[in-house]
Amino acid sequence: MATVRALKHHGGCPKAELGSENLSALEAGLPNLLQHVANITEVYGLPCVVAVNRFPTDTEAELELVENRCRALGVNVALSEVWAKGGEGGVALAEEVIRLCDAPNHFTFSYELDASIEDKLAAIVTKVYHGDGVVLTPTAQKQAAELTELGFGSLPICMAKTQYSFSDNAALLGAPRGFTITVRNIKVSAGAGFLVALTGDIMTMPGLPKVPAAEKVDVDENGRISGLF
Repeated sequence: MATVRALKHHGGCPKAELGSENLSALEAGLPNLLQHVANITEVYGLPCVVAVNRFPTDTEAELELVENRCRALGVNVALSEVWAKGGEGGVALAEEVIRLCDAPNHFTFSYELDASIEDKLAAIVTKVYHGDGVVLTPTAQKQAAELTELGFGSLPICMAKTQYSFSDNAALLGAPRGFTITVRNIKVSAGAGFLVALTGDIMTMPGLPKVPAAEKVDVDENGRISGLF
């Protein structure tokens, strides 16, 4: 899923101008999307379709540029216009997803499952994010050793990282290079069957606001609940 607005943001377009046509900013931001596409098809071996969530301010020239750049990588593009047209606006996307689900794939991880936790993290950072490497804090190093000793070292890894950048710095946009990612904690989700590597100041779900709605919920002496809505 991509938007023209987000890609222009990655290309350096000021937020106040995202609603105006800017092909140069879009071109500059497209490497972000194309890296995601390449990760899916080349790193993970999966078929891919790019869903462009269309905004009223998107121009035909901008949409054509996104489509052409994606098709150059061998993937299809489908407009999602559900917001404007309801279910009809998502038919083309749904049909392409169904077609790809029926197609063969060659899914693989970006690492060998029997590799060490440190090596798996390094593979993710270098192959998927295109960074220079990973740095584990002393706490994370200790946790990796303990988890390996407890028999969890062969589990796949889920990265808890900012969604705004390939790096762990939300302000580093586009498809950056020359960075490292710092893992501050590693924990196991044994029931789900994977390890979670936490970077930056990211929180795992549930992500709550500073004043969650739960603080307004109460139950009186008669069992009547208030504050739900």
